[in-house]
Amino acid sequence: MALSDAAIRNAKPGDKAVRLFDGGGLYLEVSPVGGKLWRWKYRFDGKEKRLALGTYPDVSLSQARARHGDARKVLAAGVDPSEHRKAVKLARAEKAENSFGAVALEMLAMRAKKNAKSTIVRNLRIVEKDLNPYIGSKPIAEITAPLLLSVLRKIEKRGAVETAHRARGIAGMVFRYAIATGRAERNPATDLIGALEPPQTTHFASLTEPSEVAPLLRALWGYEGSPTVMAALKLAPLLFARPGELRAARWEDIDLDLAQWRYIASKTGTAHIVPLSTQALDALKEIQPLTGRGEYVFPSLHGKGRPMSENTVNAAMRRMGFDSNTMTGHGFRAMARTILDEVLGFRPDYIEHQLAHAVRDPNGRAYNRTAHLVERTAMMQAWGDYLDQLRKGGAATELRNVA
Repeated sequence: MALSDAAIRNAKPGDKAVRLFDGGGLYLEVSPVGGKLWRWKYRFDGKEKRLALGTYPDVSLSQARARHGDARKVLAAGVDPSEHRKAVKLARAEKAENSFGAVALEMLAMRAKKNAKSTIVRNLRIVEKDLNPYIGSKPIAEITAPLLLSVLRKIEKRGAVETAHRARGIAGMVFRYAIATGRAERNPATDLIGALEPPQTTHFASLTEPSEVAPLLRALWGYEGSPTVMAALKLAPLLFARPGELRAARWEDIDLDLAQWRYIASKTGTAHIVPLSTQALDALKEIQPLTGRGEYVFPSLHGKGRPMSENTVNAAMRRMGFDSNTMTGHGFRAMARTILDEVLGFRPDYIEHQLAHAVRDPNGRAYNRTAHLVERTAMMQAWGDYLDQLRKGGAATELRNVA
């Protein structure tokens, strides 16, 4: 007699296991402690065997019958259902182990022994944010160059060209590791050399690795010189304005109460707003008693009515041991651009606005100076906090933004 839902619900445990049969070898086994397990009794190659089909009520009567029917089809094809299940489970495990995401994590863990923590964090972020959502679950041997290119194009479209190139390089390392460990035969990332938009070239040296930025910041904050230069060295990384704009900053353009610096961007000729973090405000308030009565925040020491020399910040860094091939005043912009995107995860359009680049809306019109001001204000404060953590030796790479 076939089972019913009511009979299953009302089944009581006994001193020994109780079996309630449904037909065709399918039965529900009720253990002495009350557990209810679906089983199928069958014969294969002359031997009696049993196959577990799930636990009631997680597996209902109708679901147990469906699983029973599937298993009987496997048996009818001359295959032992128990061995078939083991093979399917093994295949799934192998597929998971050989997925791009799994191989990438394995490769990064292996390289963690010799790479800087900041590098591992940045590479892991690119894998998790830019690659895994599209190819992470796919068997690595099945990923083609066109598929990988379509993923990298998504990064390009959001304006992060350098990140797209970095993602291609990381993917290349993953494929090389997969080849070495016998899970892939070729590296499609090499086929994409030259397929991406060239990154914007720059002639200004910059430090973009957090592990290298930290000692730079400690040197800047420890510089012993004129108060004006000391303030400029602190504000250069915090504000990442163009060097000419920073040295020519006027007090009349700075509103300490509103925490904003407003001026005309030199490259675009448009009004620009720089939200001031608490760290930037502290640096400005330090120098205000000394230069606040004059026109310029950083006046020249060699003549009234002029801002400091365009080479002052660079010269100070040279005296601290950072040569022109390592870091420049303009390099603070590249430093912020890279880390805000790749480490802190802020939207590229927020960053481009803050860099006073010409950013246009979908209709081709230039955004006004207040575009994303609330978000940029939060970003600038997060940037100030991040630099503080780096300088003080904290776990700054763990500070993430989800915007």
